[in-house]
Amino acid sequence: MTQPVRIAQLSCGAEYSGIQHEIDTAAAEVGGEIFFPDIALKDIRRDFDLFGLDVRSPDLKLNIARAKALVEGRVEADAVFIATCFRCAEAAIVRNELRRYITENSRLPVVSYSFTERTTAGTLLTRMEALTTIARRRALLAREVQQGITLGVDSGSATTKAIVMKDNKIIGTGWQPTTEVLKSANEVIARALAEAGLTRDDIQAVGTTGYGRFLVGKEIRADLIQEELTVNSKGAVYLADRQHGPATVIDIGGMDNKAISVMDGIPGTFTMGGICAGASGRFLDMTSKRLGVDITELGPLAMKGMGANVPMNSYCIVFGTQSLVNALAAGSRPEDVAAAACHSVAEQVFEQQLQEVDIKEPVIMVGGTSLIEGLVYAMGQLLHVNVVVPPHSQYIGAVGSALLASGFIQER
Repeated sequence: MTQPVRIAQLSCGAEYSGIQHEIDTAAAEVGGEIFFPDIALKDIRRDFDLFGLDVRSPDLKLNIARAKALVEGRVEADAVFIATCFRCAEAAIVRNELRRYITENSRLPVVSYSFTERTTAGTLLTRMEALTTIARRRALLAREVQQGITLGVDSGSATTKAIVMKDNKIIGTGWQPTTEVLKSANEVIARALAEAGLTRDDIQAVGTTGYGRFLVGKEIRADLIQEELTVNSKGAVYLADRQHGPATVIDIGGMDNKAISVMDGIPGTFTMGGICAGASGRFLDMTSKRLGVDITELGPLAMKGMGANVPMNSYCIVFGTQSLVNALAAGSRPEDVAAAACHSVAEQVFEQQLQEVDIKEPVIMVGGTSLIEGLVYAMGQLLHVNVVVPPHSQYIGAVGSALLASGFIQER
């Protein structure tokens, strides 16, 4: 029986808000075991003074001491989960500083999360799965070359994608909007196989990712069923040919967004989510419909406009819609509205998520929204970098799945 991944929890308020059970449940579902590092009272006083961050909360002081004990090897762990209440500004500062401190001074994978009293195990599951994967499968995630014939399927919330790879080359692709999860998966698989000139019997290993990964993975007997954080990281640096050294991966999806700091192809710190669909690809899809253009035309249209001419607020999709309606009613040019929408989404991702990730070049944008050049341009302007969009960027999850699945060929 596989040993559970020991996850050290550094938190403030989880037990009082009633979500500790949810944290324990999410960890157990992916083979993790939560524990609180034991340290002596004298160590708390000493480590807090040495850390140099002045905080008032006794729980936060305890977390600082626990973090130092983990970094210095006085407490053994496989991974670290840092959780604080989203309402506490002091806790947010400590959470970010501890995440950075542990990441920079150890090889321990870290996930940080800002919880509410409504946080559930389901909300935490993908993050815990990524955490245990990095701890348990570091050797697999270090894979740089795809071998044999493999199939990768990304069953996303908005679209379903499939990729067939053979000896490190993409030879077949399939894409369509997600309707019925299994039906959409089977259809894109058929398209990818047809383009590759192969049958299902030719496939040596299969990987699945995305929201429907478990259902699809069970149906097609996948060798690898993996959450999208680690898979997208691997696919991004692989396609961008940046598997060595640091990189930052940004994936603005149909329902949520991911910002991932990657080192040598392995994800380090990451954030996942978004306060509202207004800060996701869904808002851009809605914008294109309001402007009467296809989503593929929104990017070029935005590049012709001046977003500063249109006040836009996509922090909330309701207010964002109101901004769209008001701008068009006031006679704003469609290209200016398109540019404003792209800038608004990029700005929300920048403010809500990228503040918690150490941005290091290259910055790689992936997913379907990376094909909207107005959004890529807006993100580059905010970050003051040239954003990289690799070939096949919309297939990033399927590519990462096919690449990692090749590690299972010899096991079949």
